[in-house]
Amino acid sequence: MYLKRYRRSNVRDALRAAREELGADALVLSTHLVPVIGWRGWAGMREIELTVGAERLSSGQQRPSSDEMRDRPSGPDEVAARLAAGGLDRALADEIAADLPAHQRRGASLHSLREALASRLSMLAAGDDAYARVEVFVGPPGVGKTTTIAKIAAQERARHGHKLGLVAADGFRIGAVEQLRMYADIIGAPFKVARTGADLEDALSRRRQPVLVDTAGRSLTDPSSRELFKVIAQCTDVRTHLVLAADTPIATARRIFDAYEEARPTRLVLTKIDETGSLSPLVGLLRERQLPISYLGTGQRVPEDLNRATAQLLAASVLGESKPFTQRSS
Repeated sequence: MYLKRYRRSNVRDALRAAREELGADALVLSTHLVPVIGWRGWAGMREIELTVGAERLSSGQQRPSSDEMRDRPSGPDEVAARLAAGGLDRALADEIAADLPAHQRRGASLHSLREALASRLSMLAAGDDAYARVEVFVGPPGVGKTTTIAKIAAQERARHGHKLGLVAADGFRIGAVEQLRMYADIIGAPFKVARTGADLEDALSRRRQPVLVDTAGRSLTDPSSRELFKVIAQCTDVRTHLVLAADTPIATARRIFDAYEEARPTRLVLTKIDETGSLSPLVGLLRERQLPISYLGTGQRVPEDLNRATAQLLAASVLGESKPFTQRSS
């Protein structure tokens, strides 16, 4: 197997260059944000470095130089090294390599890797669960809580004709409140603003349909946050989703898990998958925390860019594929 690195200003251009040179079956192994070469890098400018693998060169292409590509051993070591090169936890990479039949290990196809990876990640997919009476979304600012809620409500309205209640339990971000109000108006969903615990208690008690609750990205030690979560804790049939951006560094992601542990999340939403080349760096932490993943957010479009998490889609996102998401949301 050959490896080559491509540097471009964005992932799309890097992918295009890789597939033009190495073919449509080229496998994305890793994506990193790196300093631009030269004085622009010294000035803080960054670009995307994409590491891509291919079983063979496209017709008419010369073999790249040794500093761009390198041979890998055959057998399970080849498969494991191939996955580990993309940032996947080595222990998981070894497990996947062992799962593959011997005849599939040498030059393992993208399909066979996806299938083996999906079987190992199946326990992380929450599946197509029915809605709880109260669905709460927590997480740090800027991860896409409001947009995720809007997508869920819009999809439910478009596909099944059901109206989910929307509650903005966030008196700090006026823009987020107005954004959710706008989406509620568009899809005809009931909408309430809850700035205090009493407001939230009233909003939840009056709803017969499931309610999606947007919360502020503030520390749970904040008095106002404690007041709201005290009300939520007293409700029955509540499910809390921790929302995490897919491009979050591991150390930061670990701190976010710890910071929101008091909210007792039972589900995880991964957003901004379109802004990261692969979920590989997060897989070890996700397996460690064992928090089932409910949704995968793949862009800003409402309601298209949201999918219920499945083992196949998780595997595709680890391998840096975008096609499965496009097919699912069409």
